[in-house]
Amino acid sequence: MIFRQLFDSTSGTYTYLLASRPGGEALIIDPVLEKVDRYLQLIRELDLKLVKAVDTHLHADHITGLGALRDRTHCITVMGEQTHADIVSMRVAEGDRVEIEGLRLDVLYTPGHTDDSYSFLLLDRVFTGDTLLIRGTGRTDFQNGDPRAQYDSIFNKLLKLPDATLVYPAHDYKGDTVSTIGEEKLFNPRLKVKSMDEYAELMNNLKLPNPKMMDVAVPANMRVGLHQEEVARKGWALTVADAIALSGKPDLALIDLREKNERKKHGVIPGSLHLPYPQLPAEIGPGGILHELAAASGKRLVFYCAFGERSAMAVQAAQDAGLKTACHIAGGIDAWKKASGPLAH
Repeated sequence: MIFRQLFDSTSGTYTYLLASRPGGEALIIDPVLEKVDRYLQLIRELDLKLVKAVDTHLHADHITGLGALRDRTHCITVMGEQTHADIVSMRVAEGDRVEIEGLRLDVLYTPGHTDDSYSFLLLDRVFTGDTLLIRGTGRTDFQNGDPRAQYDSIFNKLLKLPDATLVYPAHDYKGDTVSTIGEEKLFNPRLKVKSMDEYAELMNNLKLPNPKMMDVAVPANMRVGLHQEEVARKGWALTVADAIALSGKPDLALIDLREKNERKKHGVIPGSLHLPYPQLPAEIGPGGILHELAAASGKRLVFYCAFGERSAMAVQAAQDAGLKTACHIAGGIDAWKKASGPLAH
């Protein structure tokens, strides 16, 4: 496995790059905007293809690199389903999996630092975001933080993992790079409490100043995903009502860009074809399935995904490839379900 821990000294942020092999798919966790050029250089040097970028939560101390990485690599952006960030093209929940070629991260919902905080478990290591730090825990006094929820996340989820599990947090300010669950049980002073009430009392009286970039970073990180607006301005978006009215027409090809586990969990629009988003480039060029459907068969291509971000990028790519009938369903399957559109499982 390829594993790199990268550091932004300005914000004290750790970013993690993962891949199963040279030349394969890669995933990045908690990227920082100012370091995007460095990440992409390393990805080129290691001959990797970035397919997913993950934020453990909505950050308040730096601007995320998710948007820039999406724009420059067309990767899928991933966050928890509770997040208010608009950049997210795949939203995950407790029990889901984030997969790339050869690697699987199990998703743990670990709120408390924020209400959209998640941890990701990979084999012998867990990426804890700001929930569990090395000899500390993330503050709980802003962004819908809740010390009682954090106590539950730490004591009833993270500390239940094997003691040898490596702990890789999103931040450190003392120079530590890694710990273990066993070490944190023994030496983390925040975990010496005897009850949830005692932990809440401790966290509610830290009296810490707000992060220096909070007033800039939080609004910026909530408002990154603009692809759907751009696609709509170009006339390439269908409202859910229009899509429902058109579904079933013989000259229409509905293309589901989601992954298998998303389709199984949330259902599919009847009659749609399945083409996971990472496979799109191979199918929109000459000889590809979508190229043949649009160019040879005259089908109108209608993409959809979970919330509309992946399908908006797919429309742009298809239009750039000369497939001028391509459009997408604004808001994705989420909007379709809210409008009571028909679903198959």
